[in-house]
Amino acid sequence: MKKTNIPLIEVRKGSITTVQVDAVVNPANSFGFMGGGVAGVLKAVGGQIIEDEAVNQSPVQVGEAIITSAGDLVCHKIIHAPTMHNPGERTDAHKVFCAAKAALELADNEGFRSIAIPGMGTGVGGLNKPEAASAMMKAINDIKFHNIEKIMLMDIDDDMVDAFNKALIKLKNK
Repeated sequence: MKKTNIPLIEVRKGSITTVQVDAVVNPANSFGFMGGGVAGVLKAVGGQIIEDEAVNQSPVQVGEAIITSAGDLVCHKIIHAPTMHNPGERTDAHKVFCAAKAALELADNEGFRSIAIPGMGTGVGGLNKPEAASAMMKAINDIKFHNIEKIMLMDIDDDMVDAFNKALIKLKNK
């Protein structure tokens, strides 16, 4: 379905742990364990409470998402959207699309106005950055938003930021 309410999409280089938004997305595993990658950084900065809450709501299937508190992070909530079932598994563009869409729909349904999303599935998941960015942009394009006004695609990796920018240009030229 083509969306009609288009949020501002901003690409930014930086740590997702420092952004003041309603929610940040954790590209998770189905069990809520936050050992490495973005999840490990979110837990290291935000505290063990985040993982404890995620584990208590698990298992969460790919294509679903849950919300936890953000601990000591500056954002208000964390949306955990599995891109893989087991920790450390490889993922693919379809799973990243499903995870991104689930996270965005949950955020919109919760009334969140702003969300920050890192590259999903590109770390331990092994998906190449252009494929991940394209899958995430497709998810954004497939949703009719009611509440989200701003989507920040944010990563510390230059190649991921470049992939986000290229995917955004393709989306705008459609």
